[in-house]
This record gives sequence, structure tokens and C-alpha cells, in this order.
Amino acid sequence: MKVILASSSVFRKQLLSKLRIPFKCISPDIDESRKKAESVPNYVKRLSIQKALKVAETNTGCIVIGSDEVADLNNKILGKPITKTNAVKQLKMVSGNKVVFRTGLCVMHSDSKKYYASVNNYTIYFKHLDNKLIKSYLDADDVLRCAASIRIEGAAINLVKSMSGKDPSSIMGLPLLKVIEYLDKFGVKALSK
Repeated sequence: MKVILASSSVFRKQLLSKLRIPFKCISPDIDESRKKAESVPNYVKRLSIQKALKVAETNTGCIVIGSDEVADLNNKILGKPITKTNAVKQLKMVSGNKVVFRTGLCVMHSDSKKYYASVNNYTIYFKHLDNKLIKSYLDADDVLRCAASIRIEGAAINLVKSMSGKDPSSIMGLPLLKVIEYLDKFGVKALSK
């Protein structure tokens, strides 16, 4: 059965490649606005379902994987900074704080629209970050398209005091343990390439 990753993220594509299953990527075009009074976990779960559904509408006979990640700092969402100025602001905000990276996941059969969905949380406790450390980090890594300016598989590990969570791949944008579990429910086996 064909597998489609409903994403244009290079990071998600790299992660899914680790499962050694053939797949293609299609970028879903959806409204990613947060609804009024919507909790952060409900928000990322809804977006992951909407992304999968959008791609499933125009592709038959396949399994679609949708995912969305945000950094949650005391119920304030820190998204992709896009600019270096915003990245500096975000890093000053996370300095000395706990940030929960919430990753929504949906794996859907395009024909039946049956799906499995969840939210995976991964918590990072940050060191106190001074201006010199922030500058060195931003010079070392391209983080402008990473939630909260954190690319944990890169130089961001230098900013961390401790981390906790069930699936470290979720912090990179795609919770592979759940992806494997949900694909298996649809008869798609990892390492089938």
C-alpha cells in the first residue's frame, strides 16, 4: 500500500526514511490558525488530522501520515521564528524554562478515512542562556524553520539542562514509535523496502 507523508518538512522526510518504507511527500495546504480557547494538545492533534485528511481527499488507496509540532511555553505557542531577530527573542523566552514540545500525529487510510491519532509530549528544561551562547548557537545551526528555534538533533543540545519523554524522535517532528504502531494497524510494516 502506498504511503504519503502529508508534509514538506525536510526533517519529517528524513525521520520517516529511517523506517525503510517507500513513501512520497505531498504538502497539504490548510489553515493552521489556532481556534479560540483551543488547548495546545487539541490544536496540534486537529492540525495533524486536517493535514492527513486534505491529502487523503485527492489520493486513493494509500495511507497518509499527518503531523504537526509546536513548542508550548506555559500555554504560549512558540512557532518557527523565520527571522534571526525572532529566534533571539524565542531563545531568551525559553532560557531557564521548561518547554513541552507537543507533536500531533495522524495516520489515515485515504479510502475509508479511518485514522489513528495522538499527541506526543517531550519536555526540555533549558539552561540559562546568555547573549553569547544564543549568538554562538544561531551561528552554528539553521533553526529558522524549527519550533521555538530549537533543532535538538543539531547544536541545541548545548542549551539543554535535561529532557524527558517517551519518544525522542517526536521532538524532531515525527513520533516514529507511534508511526510504526499505527502503520502496523494498517498492515504496513517498517523495514519493508
